[in-house]
Amino acid sequence: MLNQTTMNSITQVDEFAELLAAARKMQEDWLEYGVNYVHLYVEDVDGDWLETWGNDEILSSPLLDTIKEFLISNDDVAMEIRNHLADKPLFDLAVDLEECLRITRVDDQLSAIQEILFRYLHSCNLELSDLADSLLTKLL
Repeated sequence: MLNQTTMNSITQVDEFAELLAAARKMQEDWLEYGVNYVHLYVEDVDGDWLETWGNDEILSSPLLDTIKEFLISNDDVAMEIRNHLADKPLFDLAVDLEECLRITRVDDQLSAIQEILFRYLHSCNLELSDLADSLLTKLL
């Protein structure tokens, strides 16, 4: 048992030494090549990986799926939203609503949803506070 513990410790120290050596090599490359050292470590430096970072997480959210299903449903609130929707896509509205629902305080959620609806909907005579309250109730 003691021998196995010693071997595990030695293995962990060896793994740490390898990681430390790799970090030192990266630091040396940074000092030698400057910012261009990134070309040695990243294949697609000039691609759009930074702009699309996290898009996979957005597209696979169960909350987002629930919101999208609601927005295309025959519910009165969903139909009213679709009837007054401006030229922006329904998917963008769903993404913004999902961000609003991640807010912890209900009052903040409600005001954030009102702002989103104000941006997305075209109608002067639409009561946004009632619509936002109904929408929040349906989604929660």
